[in-house]
Amino acid sequence: MTQDLLTVEGLKAYYQMSYFGIEREVRAVDDITMTIRKNEVYGIAGESSSGKTSFIKVLAAAIRPPMRIVAGSVKYDFKNGPIDVATATPEQIERVRWSHLSYIMQGSMSVLNPLRRIGKTFEDFASKPMGLKGDAFRQRVIAHLERLKLPVDVLNAYPHELSGGMRQRVTIGLATVCRPEFIIADEPTTALDVVVQKEVLGLIREIQQEIGSSVVFVTHDMSVHANIADRVGIIYAGRLVEEGPTRQMFFAPKHPYTAHLVASLPRIGDTTQRPALDGRPPSLAEPPNGCRFHPRCPLAVDKCKTDVPPLETVGPDHRTACWRWKDVAPLVKPQALHGVPA
Repeated sequence: MTQDLLTVEGLKAYYQMSYFGIEREVRAVDDITMTIRKNEVYGIAGESSSGKTSFIKVLAAAIRPPMRIVAGSVKYDFKNGPIDVATATPEQIERVRWSHLSYIMQGSMSVLNPLRRIGKTFEDFASKPMGLKGDAFRQRVIAHLERLKLPVDVLNAYPHELSGGMRQRVTIGLATVCRPEFIIADEPTTALDVVVQKEVLGLIREIQQEIGSSVVFVTHDMSVHANIADRVGIIYAGRLVEEGPTRQMFFAPKHPYTAHLVASLPRIGDTTQRPALDGRPPSLAEPPNGCRFHPRCPLAVDKCKTDVPPLETVGPDHRTACWRWKDVAPLVKPQALHGVPA
């Protein structure tokens, strides 16, 4: 059996604020339980403000006030020993960062310092975790850049001198040069054209297979997950509402929200209008009772408004949190799945 590299249990991470005597709590991550296996690409999808970024910040041990972990655990089983980043000290986090746990951030300019050359940025990120300096370090970086199809002279360039695609390749290089066991990719193809996007996706997959890492790939674009993910988890209003093998998620979703995401995919030659989902995501400061999707759900019944559905197994490696998952199939139109690999 494939061994789990990450185990998340009952994770709750809230933004807790107090202004002028008024207490406010935003439940961005609310009771998520999941596992990610070694050597797999796990996709996380969901619309904006669903809690995706907050969740991966916890996974990356990048928690800053006012965000706090209220409950639960986030345990990694790294080669140098297990660690729970929910309770680990800054020193323990420092020992695993970049060498075992790395992060491809959204937007290359969120990572690259515009006043430092690319070579200096590699030194800042990777020299200490790799335990190398000088020529030995430079040769290791050059060899890694060759794998990424980047010329050596990018090390002497400033970020603004590179194209968007090259900058994104550099950020992937920064996240993978230490050959980490776990890589978090936060929408790394945002603002890239489709040709460059395809190249970046292929590059991430190649590097993942070469070094044997696990990758969490976050994007709201379901078509990207269809091309790169082994399994997909759907987050809605701070909760994991469905997860399963990628093909099952596209051809046989068991949650109404997943079915809507799949049905919204465009296909070549189809000019029919896609049905919009009524309403809007709930406020995570005042989420609704019961299933958080029920105000927008076409299948909602009274039970959905009062009782929180548990994540139950509905097939091989497939879980969903829906009281009426057996009635979801009619919502999925086969023609909307055109173009997804069978």
